[in-house]
Amino acid sequence: MIDERRGGAENFRPSRSIFGYPPPKKPERSVLPIPFLLPFLSFAMRIGFGFDIHRLVPDRRLILCGVPFHHPLGLLGHSDADVATHALCDALLGAAALGDIGHLFPDTDPAWKDADSIRLLQIVAQRVHAAGYRIENADVTILAESPKIAPFVSAMRECLATAMDIPVQAVSVKATTMEKLGPIGAKEGIAAQAVALLAESC
Repeated sequence: MIDERRGGAENFRPSRSIFGYPPPKKPERSVLPIPFLLPFLSFAMRIGFGFDIHRLVPDRRLILCGVPFHHPLGLLGHSDADVATHALCDALLGAAALGDIGHLFPDTDPAWKDADSIRLLQIVAQRVHAAGYRIENADVTILAESPKIAPFVSAMRECLATAMDIPVQAVSVKATTMEKLGPIGAKEGIAAQAVALLAESC
């Protein structure tokens, strides 16, 4: 019999006294044994973010992720102004709490004048390893109206992966426009963002 005071048939629950068996029990939550989880808890993961922007000017080479582009304008900077590689350097340094690229390679030091940014990335990767971390993966996004990046993505990934001594499958490079908005949309400059994931070395 349904008790009208309990809200009708929608609140009816079978009991042993009516059907001769107990109501179904809620399934118990499965718990993984602690020893199984230990390998996954024994090292820390750290993430870093980097951003850089440079102005486009005449009489400069345009280099992105270590790859030269045939372009009428290049990026202005103390080094070769590879904005994408600079963003990645900052992402790696940030993840390891090792400062930033401006602190490590100051533009007041003539030693870094027109420096190859891929060489700077190699130095950064070595510092990250010396601090007790390994590079798990990196993701770079270039913000530019021109040139077209897609035909060069494979070469750019290879260049970055070699500098960091990690598999190319662990490196992503992609690009987007700014839909003609702001200084990047007006082709006055190029910017880049990067994310890097580190893990403590075993």
